Amino acid sequence: MVYQSTFTCNTRGRGTYNISAQVEQHIHNSGIRTGICSVFIHHTSASLIITENADPSVRRDLETILHRLAPDGDPAYEHDYEGDDDMSGHVRCMLTHDSLSIPVTQGASGLGTWQGIFLYEHRFGHFSRRLTVTILGE
Repeated sequence: MVYQSTFTCNTRGRGTYNISAQVEQHIHNSGIRTGICSVFIHHTSASLIITENADPSVRRDLETILHRLAPDGDPAYEHDYEGDDDMSGHVRCMLTHDSLSIPVTQGASGLGTWQGIFLYEHRFGHFSRRLTVTILGE
């Protein structure tokens, strides 16, 4: 059996947005009890991560590291059509993920106790990010 649906996440600037509940709802709606869930984001300056959901300092530390690896407004960037966070947003997306796979077990995500699924917005503006959830199984 295959289930596929889309949803949007409105962001209010750079940071992480917990989308675990939305993904869980799609798994529930699919009726699939055992399988695999794929989540894909249709953008090149926002991404998906699975990380700790209990301590927000983990996500702040991730931002610190990504700031070092892909600083905004680096003079080495040629691509800056939409501002200082344009190319750094693309680099950050490539360093993280544009899709994730999660096991579906007994009709729910098989995430670990402290894991959450987050959309990671890499730009400072407000955006409506489109995601597709595809679930395969029985």
